[in-house]
Amino acid sequence: MTRKLSLLGTALLGVAAVLFLLRRPLMMSAPTCMAGRWHGCLDTFNGVVLMTLLTVPLAVLVAGALVWRRRARGVPAAWRLSLAEVGMVHGTVPFVWLVLMPGAAAGRVPGRVSLVPLRDLATMGALGITGNLLVFAALGFFAPMRYAALASVPRVLALGAGCSVVVETAQYVLRLDRVSSVDDVLVNAAGAALAALASRRWWRVAARPSSHTPAVRTAA
Repeated sequence: MTRKLSLLGTALLGVAAVLFLLRRPLMMSAPTCMAGRWHGCLDTFNGVVLMTLLTVPLAVLVAGALVWRRRARGVPAAWRLSLAEVGMVHGTVPFVWLVLMPGAAAGRVPGRVSLVPLRDLATMGALGITGNLLVFAALGFFAPMRYAALASVPRVLALGAGCSVVVETAQYVLRLDRVSSVDDVLVNAAGAALAALASRRWWRVAARPSSHTPAVRTAA
């Protein structure tokens, strides 16, 4: 019970911190989003973040429904598994949406690639680096809680890098007027790994055979 409350408290603190830091820009996009207009809401950073926060109660309800279903079936750790599944989706999809948002010249300019490591970091700025760290942070935080096979920082790092490569490739192929940069991959992967370290105490560990289990003898 203590771990559940700790995990819930961490999530609430994270949401509260985002609301405090982005309170002014979010209020600017609120009228457009509340009117149900696509332009000015879901095609802007502020609008996507606002809608992500407004749908947190829905995500909680979905997690609760999954918990109820798992408990009815006698599945252990129902809260952890359900929260991890909903958290991965709710915390990752909006960032991927933002990254794949087309630029002003989308479809008219060819795809651009930057393959020199660390060259683009200087031009990202603090906001750009922070944003790239957060793209797969939710995936890195929750994936080891859901899948025992991912309960390892190197594996989460590889997962974040692989997902980032897919996104950067999509940017290039779809000609979204964005630069497909190796630095984006590096920072995205680093963000996933750092988030995984933050959730380490809740990781799902694969069951191991008991050392007290007697050996089974086979007939000669």
